[in-house]
Amino acid sequence: MLKKLTKPLLQVTALAAALGCSAMTLAADKVTFQLDWLPGGDKAPVYVGIQQGFFAAEDLEVKIASGRGSTDAVTKMATGQSDVGTADIGALMAAKARDGVPVSAVLSYFSQAPHAFFTLEGSSIKSLKDVAGKKIATSPFTSSNAFLPLVLKENGMAPDSVTLVKSDPGALSPMLMTGNIEGIIAWVTNVALFEKQAAEAGKTLRVIPWTEGGLDLYSSSLLAADKFLSERPDVAKRFVKAFAKAVQFTYANPDKAGADIHAMVPEVDAAVASAQIRSINGLVYNEVTSNDGFGALTPERMALTWKWVSQANDIAADAMNPEIAVNRDFMPEQK
Repeated sequence: MLKKLTKPLLQVTALAAALGCSAMTLAADKVTFQLDWLPGGDKAPVYVGIQQGFFAAEDLEVKIASGRGSTDAVTKMATGQSDVGTADIGALMAAKARDGVPVSAVLSYFSQAPHAFFTLEGSSIKSLKDVAGKKIATSPFTSSNAFLPLVLKENGMAPDSVTLVKSDPGALSPMLMTGNIEGIIAWVTNVALFEKQAAEAGKTLRVIPWTEGGLDLYSSSLLAADKFLSERPDVAKRFVKAFAKAVQFTYANPDKAGADIHAMVPEVDAAVASAQIRSINGLVYNEVTSNDGFGALTPERMALTWKWVSQANDIAADAMNPEIAVNRDFMPEQK
């Protein structure tokens, strides 16, 4: 016959059970976030989400994984190494068309493209059309190289009217500042850093965004592995909600956001990061977001983006319906 538990033992057992239930209740859902490049101001939202407690408020524990480009980021999500992350939606579309990768866009981040020509005040390059006949330095791996012929054509120039000089990304700024090259191709996400380097050299940076030349498409977006979305939909919905809050906080409070990323990545200068955030506000909030709302991925603009991406990657326009690259079930409610 079983002995009755004594009162003290009953109390201890009840306490242990309560603590166990409490621990299970407090256990946060783990999410691996995939960067598509090195940490910087444009990557601030995920760090802000951690530092400001937006993810914790949704019972999420977020781990950040490094990346080496949008294609690398898409691959890591497709193979289950990461759950969600930011990358160029063009890279996702190309990968969908070619290989049917199981990754989908769930939220737009940059609703305009970041590609640009950088030159210096005093240069003969004062507008986009002035690059005709010039040598322009670029990184061998940037997606800008694929869009360049289309932008030139859009502005009445032959695709070969610019001579590209391929160089290591770290050499682009020195080449420009020393006058070894008259212009370079870079992203406006790097404006703050290049402006600082130009000022140190006693020069002034001039930026010519390709949006001024008609390049109109979605760019960096929040992507997620289809397996993550199907197997953990509630976690995914909470993550997207928290990430959207973090984006809003980042661009409303650039100095705090710069400090947040510096706190987690000390090698990133807080002042430079906050300056980067200010300089790219127009990529995140612009006429597109005024019309459609932040984060929206409309069928019309998805089709427009695919038109640019398919041409840039030499893929037949009918190779894919761009709608298969987006999952709108996880969009946060617009206020």
